[in-house]
Parts: sequence; structure tokens; C-alpha cells
Amino acid sequence: MTAQPSYSHGTGATALLGDTIGANLDRAVAAWPDREALVDVPSGRRWTYAEFAADVDRLACALLASGVAQGDRVGIWAVNCAEWVLVQYATARVGAVMVNINPAYRTHEVEFVLNQAGISLLFASLGHKSSDYRAMVEEVRGSCPELKETVYIGDPGWAAFTARGADTPRDELRAREASLSCDDPINIQYTSGTTGFPKGATLSHHNILNNGYFVGELISYTEQDRICLPVPFYHCFGMVMGNLAATSHGACMVVPAPSFEPRATLEAVQRERCTSLYGVPTMFIAELNLPDFASYDLSTLRTGIMAGSPCPVEVMKRVVAEMHMEEVSICYGMTETSPVSLQTRIDDDLEHRTGTVGRVLPHIEVKVVDPATGVTRARGDAGELCTRGYSVMLGYWNEPEKTAEAIDAGRWMHTGDLAVMREDGYVEIVGRIKDMIIRGGENIYPREVEEFLYTHPKIADVQVVGVPHERYGEEVLACVVPRDPADPLTLEELRAYCDGRLAHYKVPSRLRLLESFPMTVSGKVRKVELRQRYGSPEAPPGR
Repeated sequence: MTAQPSYSHGTGATALLGDTIGANLDRAVAAWPDREALVDVPSGRRWTYAEFAADVDRLACALLASGVAQGDRVGIWAVNCAEWVLVQYATARVGAVMVNINPAYRTHEVEFVLNQAGISLLFASLGHKSSDYRAMVEEVRGSCPELKETVYIGDPGWAAFTARGADTPRDELRAREASLSCDDPINIQYTSGTTGFPKGATLSHHNILNNGYFVGELISYTEQDRICLPVPFYHCFGMVMGNLAATSHGACMVVPAPSFEPRATLEAVQRERCTSLYGVPTMFIAELNLPDFASYDLSTLRTGIMAGSPCPVEVMKRVVAEMHMEEVSICYGMTETSPVSLQTRIDDDLEHRTGTVGRVLPHIEVKVVDPATGVTRARGDAGELCTRGYSVMLGYWNEPEKTAEAIDAGRWMHTGDLAVMREDGYVEIVGRIKDMIIRGGENIYPREVEEFLYTHPKIADVQVVGVPHERYGEEVLACVVPRDPADPLTLEELRAYCDGRLAHYKVPSRLRLLESFPMTVSGKVRKVELRQRYGSPEAPPGR
């Protein structure tokens, strides 16, 4: 009997949405005008759906009055705040392409994005942490000829800009909206490249509206839900899985802080009676480890989304038991796919939530292929995960050659992730193709080793990477954050723990003790940096 192929197509009774983002927001306003749409906890401001739409229209009219044409690129370089959300929906109303800029970017990176996307209007925070955005924009302005104007959030210039639309007839805005197609590009998100400059994934109304909608459908969102969003808006996690999932269901978006703060997050959940909470595993770990964690009333939570990296089993147990998130969902995706392709369901068991990243979403296809030949693997065999459907990006902005490298002739997006599809259609991510360790001809998937090492009582967190070795090509390095720095783990203890429980070639031959891991702003561990920093035997100790 021939093995079943690693292919799955998500079916569902609910049809795709054919709306633009603006039209979909209008539906929500008509259905729930008096329900809360947005709460900005730090400033104490809140909007009903009717009030939110009115402010979105005011900003959209200001964009029209400022000469923003359909397809013009409008940048947003800001921390999480209500204005970020208003810009997201106002640019969609007028058909401008909103370009998300990472708040952690420095002048060199900002200059690249401004020029590569051809941004003519930029909305920016005044600053973030040690970054003075106004000074940085002034530094690069002379090198960005297409940038005509910058509007600073939190500055009088914001109010002055929004006032420009006062004399713009609403009929003009409606006429612009009527001319838009749901397939128009509406958003550019730069993927965090580990080498060279990032690429701008270009997404349409259809891409991101439907993805947000179906992510929300799978965790049963209704107008009764209130979603706490400590994840960054500049990333799909915040603006698609968060904001668009909310507004397509009449739910409320709750902004706990400009950037992630565990205490502010739990305070927002408690004060705003949130039913859903988002985060990467490291965020949930930080919240659970607060000394006063038990003092917060989190009883209103029922669901939420964990994504970005695998969730350790023990963390998931605590999220379900102590944070009341019995219906928490794991999502897998990438910016280029709007982002979610796979998701666990609210009634999945603990093993599926921690051992897999779920099964395919409605209206999407996934398959696992041999990275060398492109042939679909049998279920149970590892290969590259590919995805196809409405969610696949239009392409990388102005980079057709790089687009062709990522999306093949069949419109399959090649993720670069190594995956195994189980017999039941659930998918395990076993690593990145570039992260896979090849030691003496043996393939080692870091995720498998990490999951085992998480069970060691002295390990609070662990990342496994391959580093050069003269004889074997690569060897296994375990980077460990100890549970108790006063009682650190030794390599001998680690190897003894693995003896007889892991195949000999998977047992780490090197150990680094660290206080924390280098992270991206979206909460992913930078394994490439761990390899670079600790890859040679002469590398400095991690402490």
C-alpha cells in the first residue's frame, strides 16, 4: 500500500471574504456601532466602533487632502499605540500601501526601507527606548528624495495633519473606496533577513483580511471578545492576527503598552476583562515568572494565540491551568503568507499544542517536499514545508528575482522550514533547513534536542545550534539559561543526562551558559547570532 502523501487542503463551510479592509470595517460598524473597538490602556483612551470609524475617516480624508494617491507608499515607524491602528485602517480606506517599519531599526535600515519602498509620507513615534526618531529621520532625509513629509505621533503635528481633512467631502472618500479592488497591494512588511537587507513582502486586502478573519474564526471570536495585544503591530502577529481578526468579528483591540511589558500586560487583562491574550512563548514565560503573578485576576481569559517559536510543554501546561487559557491556539506562518498557514484548534489536546503547529487553515494548501527535488514526501518523512492559496503574498516589492526564488511556478511558497506531516494532517516543525545540523552525515533537528533538554531540572531555557567541527563538519552546541545561576549546569552533567536517552550523535559536545538569548523584536531567538558568537572553540564564555 502506497504511503499517504504529505499534502493537505483546508476545507471549510465559511467562504472567503471578498471585501476590502475598509468595506469590512463598515460591516462591523453597522452591526456593532456601540461596542468597544479599541482601548489604548497607557493613555486611557477608548473608542466604540462608530467612534473608531469616524476617526479612521477623518485621517483618511486628511490623506486625500494631502495628495496621497492610490498605491502611494505611506510608512509607519512607531511603537504600539492607537494611532498605529488608525493609520492601518485609514491607509486601507484610500488604497495607499502602508509600509511597516520595525521600531528597532537604526538610521541605516530606515534609510534603506524609505528608499526601497519609495515612501512619500511617514508617520513616526517621537522615539522608542534610546532611539530619537526625529533626529534619525533628519539624519537620513537628504538621502531619501521621495520622502515629502513626516508626521510625528505625540506631537502637535499629528492633530494638525488630521485637521486637513475637515473640508474634504466624505463623498470623495467613498468614491476612492469604490475604486479599490480587494486584490490591490495594501501593505509591505519587511522580513528580517539574517544576511543582507530585508525584503518587502507585499500583501493585499484579500491576503491579510481573510487571514485575520479565519484565524479569529478558529478560536471562535465574536463581538463579546476582548483581545490583549502585547505583540508588535509592525508585525503580522499584531496587525493581522490581532487587529484584523478583531474588527472582522466586532471584537475589541486592547493595547497594554507601547512595547511588551509583562506586568502591564497582565494588568490590562485584569482591568479590561480580556478574553484572549497573544504572545510568543518568551512573553508568556515572562508573565508566568512575575513574582506577583498569582495576584492577577485572569479568570476572564479563555483563549489566545501563541506563535513565533515552539512552546515548551511545561509552559503550555501553566498557560492553560494558571492563565485559564483552555482554548489557547498555536499558529504557524510567515510574513510572506499573511502570515498563518497552520493552526491548532481550540479542542486540541496538550500533545498537539506542543508537539505540532496545527493543521492547515480553510482555503489553504500545504505540502512537505524533498528540498532537492521538490517531490512530495510521504507522511512521517521530513522535508521542506510549502504553502499555497489566498494568503501567499503578491511578491517582494520591486524584487522579481527574489520573488521567483521563493514562489515557484505552481504558486507554492517555499518556507525554508523543515517539517513532518503526521498521518492525522498535523504538522511538526523540526527546524530551519539552514538550522539543521549535519554531523558526520547524520541529520540532527535542533527542536528535538531542545525539547529533551527542557526536561533537565537545571535548565530554564535552551537553544541548540550547529557549530563547525574539523572531523564531523558540525557539532552540537547547547546554549543554556540556567534555572539557578548560583548552581550552573556543567557539560559533564548535561552529557550524563543525555546518555542512553538521546542517540550519541545528538548529544551536545559543547555548552554555553547565558543570561539570555539574542532576540528579534518579534520575540524570535537569533540562532545565527548564537552560531556566530559562540561557534569557535575560542569564543568567549557566555557568562
